[in-house]
Amino acid sequence: MNLWHGSTVCPGHSFLIDSHFGQGGVVSEQTVELVAWAEQDLELLRRVNVPEMKRHLGGPETEEQVQARHQRYLALPNGQMYRVALPGGEAAGTIGWWVREWQDETVYESGWHVLPEFQGRGIAVAAARQVVAITRADGRYRWLCAFPSVDNPASNAICRRVGFELTGESDFEYPKGSLMRSNVWRLDLHPAQAAG
Repeated sequence: MNLWHGSTVCPGHSFLIDSHFGQGGVVSEQTVELVAWAEQDLELLRRVNVPEMKRHLGGPETEEQVQARHQRYLALPNGQMYRVALPGGEAAGTIGWWVREWQDETVYESGWHVLPEFQGRGIAVAAARQVVAITRADGRYRWLCAFPSVDNPASNAICRRVGFELTGESDFEYPKGSLMRSNVWRLDLHPAQAAG
């Protein structure tokens, strides 16, 4: 169940998925809150900037690059980055959405990181479902896309579980100067309009 409340996400909104932890710490329906990126989230950005979390993205960034990324997240002109928070406010990771051009069409794109101690619990799936709801409510574009590395089974599984459709592979220059082979996933935010 999605509940609107607060004033921290998207202009004027915050999402919660109301649920509980399942057996053995595995999430059956994970409660996560997406909190708009803020100054204090720089430390979270540093926590995700480690080799095990950046191995599919060209490796960790320098401190200068992390600081620059943080400033971009604070001022994202056409999208929103979030801290993924658990009940009580503990940060479990990051997620965001932004607008880009893809194959001659304007689309939303999303990407995420879940800290190692919270992986495998359904947190990324719950957060990504919220991004689907947010971009659907924004309503400007038909497609939400994600481009995880073909070598990243966890992120590809998240796309599948959230309902994205795998449409192929593509090479991306990421980081700058390095090619990354990615799967191309997309989710139709307005299927009724497409059918009509």
